[in-house]
Amino acid sequence: MTIHSTHPFADPDPDPVRRWRGRLGGAVSLWTAGEGDGPAGWAGLTVSSVLVAAGEPTRVIGLVDPDSDLAETVEETGRAVVSLLSWEHRDLAEAFAGQAPAPGGPFRLATFERTPYGPGLVGATSRALVSVETSAEVGWSRQLTCIVDDLVVLDEDLALLHRRGRYAKP
Repeated sequence: MTIHSTHPFADPDPDPVRRWRGRLGGAVSLWTAGEGDGPAGWAGLTVSSVLVAAGEPTRVIGLVDPDSDLAETVEETGRAVVSLLSWEHRDLAEAFAGQAPAPGGPFRLATFERTPYGPGLVGATSRALVSVETSAEVGWSRQLTCIVDDLVVLDEDLALLHRRGRYAKP
């Protein structure tokens, strides 16, 4: 067995655009979608490229991997749950990002409840139930422009932030 001093998933030739974007930083959200009572029909992805546009109606815009199961599931259902993650969820965020192992899948690492919009993370401090308004390819991402149908905002102690490839406390 060999122990490496570097991250096993690190890109050997880092993309300068990703490095620059990583310096912007942002709150980490978990986007989930799907139907049914269990993980077999669910998809999820951590997303930190998120923008909120206040107005009537309020919109949430997220950039997701177009090849992800989440992108496909959101296209099919037209709905999603956007949960803001806390510091305690950092391992969950890594699993949904595909950066950490999750035997049985990442939905087994936390408790999720069924909502009409998809699985919702139990214990998330804030959650938006959204309907997809438009979906478009933007660069190497899929831009999901969503209308906020319902919003729950609770007090939060320690938001999970992502900056320069690492999680941080505020």
